Amino acid sequence: MFGRGFAAGAVASVTVYALYSSLVQLAREEVDTDIRLIRSPRDLAGEEDPKGSDIFKYGTPDSGTQTRTYTNHALSYDQGRRTPSWVAEHITKQDLQGTASRKSANFKMDPNLNPTYSSMNSDYKRSGWSRGHMAPAADNKFSQEAMDETFYLTNIVPQDIDNNGHFWNLMEIYCRNLTAKFSEVRVISGPLMMPNVDEGGKQYVKYEVIGQNLVAVPTHLFKVIAVEPSSGSPPDTVGVGVFVVPNAPIDSTKHTLKEYQVSLDALEKSAGTSFLPNLTRSSMVDLCSLDPCQMKNKQELDLIFITKRMNEATTLNRLDKSWKELETSTIVPSDNLKNLYAQKKRILTEKESQDQRLKANGTA
Repeated sequence: MFGRGFAAGAVASVTVYALYSSLVQLAREEVDTDIRLIRSPRDLAGEEDPKGSDIFKYGTPDSGTQTRTYTNHALSYDQGRRTPSWVAEHITKQDLQGTASRKSANFKMDPNLNPTYSSMNSDYKRSGWSRGHMAPAADNKFSQEAMDETFYLTNIVPQDIDNNGHFWNLMEIYCRNLTAKFSEVRVISGPLMMPNVDEGGKQYVKYEVIGQNLVAVPTHLFKVIAVEPSSGSPPDTVGVGVFVVPNAPIDSTKHTLKEYQVSLDALEKSAGTSFLPNLTRSSMVDLCSLDPCQMKNKQELDLIFITKRMNEATTLNRLDKSWKELETSTIVPSDNLKNLYAQKKRILTEKESQDQRLKANGTA
């Protein structure tokens, strides 16, 4: 019996081995096929597959999705939609200090991009949409060149005006403020096209296009924020927060940043992009467990803008206009702000008095 069992076992073993060999061979063929499918055109044109040289005789189709690097940001551009797919930046305390000014910058076509695939300023004119930065200009105070490059249209998407100046702006300020708490802050921002569901339950993606170049208006915008704690956490820990907001007005007095937090997996699936490929999931912790993920409120934002306008005021009229705006708001000015107003008023009063004297003497 043992002999028959052994013989039967041997036959079974041969049969299994044959089946195993067939599966291995089939798997190899499938893998080979898969590898052929994902080989680069450069490989196909080589000696290993000379047919490739015939396929790409007139060149390889190029959609322009390669990473483009600038002074302080990098991006991947969608030539079909005339917007970036994503824009990445590394923010430090030093980047936020300096004399670079938006006044010296202008929105313009990216000189590094084929004009055929670029949006133009005229596309945005009277469209009802603002030109929304993905890498903010204010993240580049250290360099006028870096700030100027954020005004290239490769860094711009059609954005709801209120969203751009309010909720999205608060998100940008939040990212900058993280540099006071974390040694490393990296941000990836971009547009999304999210599906809607009709009454019949069918999903569809619908979005507006603007201008003669048919620039795609995103339905949503995203930010991936990655921070490295200065101390108090395991050395390899990285705080990651992912947020997706509609490209529409959002009332920050009624909605918080946390309401728009999503998982990294969910965003990557929707965008079709792996945003942090060198970061293992095991080393990630929720950003909002390291930080409250709380943005400034509208009153604090208004104070920032009023203070900025007072600092930049070049005439008494503009200075007083900003101060009156403060007085009619619910904001209580601090002693520092009062001192700023008094100092600017004294300087501008002296300047205007001097200008009047020069004009009276005919030397102005």
